[in-house]
Amino acid sequence: QVQLAESGGGSVEAGGSLRLSCAASGFSFGDYCMAWYRQVPEKEREGVATLSATGSMPTYADSVKGRFTISRDNNNNTLYLQMNSLRPEDTAMYYCAAVRRAYCFVAIGRPGIVDEGHWGQGTQVSVSP
Repeated sequence: QVQLAESGGGSVEAGGSLRLSCAASGFSFGDYCMAWYRQVPEKEREGVATLSATGSMPTYADSVKGRFTISRDNNNNTLYLQMNSLRPEDTAMYYCAAVRRAYCFVAIGRPGIVDEGHWGQGTQVSVSP
């Protein structure tokens, strides 16, 4: 059973940084593409970043390019999202997801492609002006 547990969220001022973590268990972490998504109330979930199973091919939403970095530690089954130069518009609930490798390159634009049960519970990020 896939289990994903996010941590590291919090409240920061604009320009600050946070590092999110996602601890994975119950599946072969190194065989999956991993992704971060975010969602604000009454809006659709949107892709933030994805990372291939080997960690060699990241993709980013245009809104976070140059500010966020996705990484993974396959030895410790953990996914990370380093967020720098945070803006108020980055305020959202952030979710990690395990994505089938075949869908890795489209996952950032298609959160619906993530299998049911392959989501974490989320961690809240709040950025004040």
